[in-house]
This record gives sequence, C-alpha cells and structure tokens, in this order.
Amino acid sequence: MSKNLEYDAIVIGGGPAGSTAGALLAEKGRNVVVLEKEKFPRYHVGESLMPFCYFTFERLGVVDELNRRGYTKKHSVQFVTKDGSISAPFYFFQHLDHPAATTWQVKRSEFDEMLLDNARAKGAEVREETRVVEFLYDQGSVVGVRAKGSDGLTYDIHAPITVDATGRDALFQVKNGWRKRDPKLNKIAIWTLYKGAKRDPGLDEGATTVAYLDHKGWFWNIPMRDDIVSSGIVAERDYLYRDSRDLKTIFEREIENNVWIKEHLSCGEQFGEYWVTGEYSYRSEHCASDGVVLIGDAFAFLDPVFSSGVFLALKSGEMAADAIDAAFETGDFSASSFSDYGERLCQAIESMRKLVYAFYDDDFSFGKLIRKYEELRGNLTDCLIGDLVDKDYTQLMDALGEFADVPEPLPHGRATVASSA
Repeated sequence: MSKNLEYDAIVIGGGPAGSTAGALLAEKGRNVVVLEKEKFPRYHVGESLMPFCYFTFERLGVVDELNRRGYTKKHSVQFVTKDGSISAPFYFFQHLDHPAATTWQVKRSEFDEMLLDNARAKGAEVREETRVVEFLYDQGSVVGVRAKGSDGLTYDIHAPITVDATGRDALFQVKNGWRKRDPKLNKIAIWTLYKGAKRDPGLDEGATTVAYLDHKGWFWNIPMRDDIVSSGIVAERDYLYRDSRDLKTIFEREIENNVWIKEHLSCGEQFGEYWVTGEYSYRSEHCASDGVVLIGDAFAFLDPVFSSGVFLALKSGEMAADAIDAAFETGDFSASSFSDYGERLCQAIESMRKLVYAFYDDDFSFGKLIRKYEELRGNLTDCLIGDLVDKDYTQLMDALGEFADVPEPLPHGRATVASSA
C-alpha cells in the first residue's frame, strides 16, 4: 500500500457515485484515493438503470464493457393495475433515437465492481476494507479523514477536498445532523430475488414493471440476466406491518394482492434473503461545506419508483468531479465553489420528486395527463428517461399540478455558507 497520505482528493465510498468521481478526477490528472469500507463484489439493490445513465457511461468509457456482459436489455417501463391490466409501455426508442434508448438491468455486485475497477484503471488508488471514522478539520474546513484499515490500524489522510459518497450511510450528513426526511415519501421497502419467474415476450421481456397495491403501495419487477428477477414492495410501514413483522410472510401476502405479480412470481422460486429498508426519501440540509462535497445517496435519496437512484449517483459524481476540477484551477475549495453544483442537482431532483408525488396521488394517472396535454408527452418521457440536469420542466410541472398535489421545492440542499466542525 502506498505510504503517500497526501492526495488531491479523497473519495469516501466506492459505489457508482464514488467510483465515477474518482475515475473522472484521476483522468483529469488529480491524485485521488477512494476509500471503500467493504470488499467488492458485494450485494446491492437498485438493478434497473435509466437511459440517460448512458452518457456518463460513455464518458467513463464503459459502454462496450456493459454490452459485453450480456445484461438484460431494458427497452421500456410499464405500469400494471391490481387486476393485471398493463399500461401501454413507455418505449424509450419511440422518443430517443440514440443508443441510450436501450439501457440495462444489471447485477449490482458486478456492475459496481466494474465501475470501481474502472476508477483504478484510470489511476485512482482504491483502498477496500477501509472505514472512515472521523473527518479532520483545520479552522472549520475539512482537510482530510481518519481511516481504519482491515488490520485495525488508524491513520490520517489529507487532501484539500473530500467527497462523501458513502451511500445511505451518509457519513457527513449524519455526523452533522443534516438529514431531512421528505415529509410525505415516508415509505419502506421489502425485497428479494426469484429464479425462473415468468417473463413477458419480445421487447417487454426486460421491462421494469411497476405493479400497484392498495394504499399507494407498489411492486417492482426487474428481470435480470441468468433467469433472475429482483422483486420488491414499497409501501407505508403501517400497511406492510399490519398483521406481521416477518418479511417472508408480508411478501407472500402481498403477492396475492396483484394479479400480474402473482402470475409472474408463482412459477418462480424465491432464493436468498428478504431485505428491508426504511427512511426512503431524504435530502441533506447542505450539499457541501468547506473542503467537502456530498454526492449520490450520501446527499439525497428519492423514492425508487422511476429507477432514478443509480442515475443520480452517476450524474452527481460526474458533476462534482467537474466542480472539483474547476476548484483546483482557482485553489478555492470552500462551500461556495459548489453552489452551482448544488443548485443544478437540486433542480434535477425536484423535477423527479414532483413526478414521484404525482405517482402516489390517488387522482393522478399518466393517461389523464397525456390525454389533455398530448404535446407534453415528449417532456414527460424526457423526465422519465433521466434528461433532468439543466432542463426546464415548468410547463410539464404546471400541467402535473392540475392532476396531482405536487410539492413546492425543498428549501435545503444547497452549499452551506458556514462550516461545521
């Protein structure tokens, strides 16, 4: 292991956000270390990608590798009512004439390892099984971290900028008490894997399916390579735990409540664990402080109904890397250097957040919206495929407000003007 404990940038976390930031900073000639608490490959949920992930993949140089791996091709998203009625699928290629119109359903353990290896290949130093235990400060600015390796020894690493990409652990956010839960998106998720479940024919074989349940709940159904399906439920805690806290019992009970899900899963065999997670949607009070910037789930997480998680991780890692590179040109790593990053990222998240709120509104349906405003179909599809950054969706959101109770933008998420020590 390198004895050099002085770097240009420290990235905490080797998931999609951290590996993207690490790869792009290294490619720009910056001396980067990525600290990852686990040993890859490791299991992770979030297998369904949005089409606009493609452009970050293209910049990272991994598109050919993704194609080579034979992941299930995702051409569309479809919505299914409780009685099994399927909406007309949103086929991405009908709107986007570009290779990005076909995306993938990935195995996250392999996918995340591929991205981390790509960061290594581009020159980032990667230290796995290394946990950050403390942020180091000098006059209120973060100047590095204290890390603990797999040998149990701690050591200090210094850099003018630290990137928190610690996922839902959200290390800096939690240490500073910055986590703000979304007031209405207080769901939990229970999920597992199936082998041999039914798949739809033709182009729909790889579609992500959102299947409705009572009380604003829903199933995801994500067909993956090797005849595996990722299936999960998102709903209110009180609804799911109403008569049991056993995850298997709850899951099997809810399968009976959607005709399409029952038909598709009953011929398959569940395997592995049942997982659960709560506190589903949140955003940090700030995206940056002096000497530190937050990316991916370490900054914000939005309900996964439109599969935005990996996209926002990749895009925030890319945007932060560019902002950090610009900060090196000025020598200014204060929070103000990341104000534009925070504004643009929050604006992108807000567009998707309004769609999520509409999805959970009893009076809303995409069909109603498009029947009245056919001219907005393109804008809606743009939003659903991830064309979120630097795009004005005011007209779409105004129309959305006629059919659903959409939220005002959250006031937080921007760079802080005062450091937290």
